[in-house]
Amino acid sequence: MTEFIHLPGIGNSGNTHWQSRWEDANPAIRRFAPTSWDQPDLSDWIEALDQAVNRAKTPPVLVAHSLACLLVAHWHQRAPSPIRGAFLAAVPDPLSSRFPADAAGFADVPQTQFGFRSLIVASTNDPYGSLPYAETRAKQWGSELKIIGAAGHINGQSDLGDWPEGLALLMDFASRA
Repeated sequence: MTEFIHLPGIGNSGNTHWQSRWEDANPAIRRFAPTSWDQPDLSDWIEALDQAVNRAKTPPVLVAHSLACLLVAHWHQRAPSPIRGAFLAAVPDPLSSRFPADAAGFADVPQTQFGFRSLIVASTNDPYGSLPYAETRAKQWGSELKIIGAAGHINGQSDLGDWPEGLALLMDFASRA
């Protein structure tokens, strides 16, 4: 059985976010737990991710949203534990005017190719990360890229509900990872 670890972005994922809805539907999905969701500290988030991965019985699939996508890139640079892959939704651009100042520690994003399979899911109208930025990251990280049309930041405000299309993308990705 595939283990999944959810990695929400800054501020955590509220009740209307697809990550929370997927967790409600499947209690086996775990969420990593950094010290602060609102004042993210890169070292703390890396440690929280390490702990979550090390608790897994088998190499898990990481399911990251927004800032947590950048976390995965930083974590990978620090000799991470083995994972099956990373599903990365709405990769934000640290040079965007919308990038949160509280997340400045994540801004120097590693550009090296991942040592695991990854899929970037991008929207054509994400206010935090342009499509060209997602395309650049996909090339640098060696990620597959799935463009889902105009879905904003692929979050609770995007009115995706349970986001069944995203869950289908994740299940397909996990079956190949």
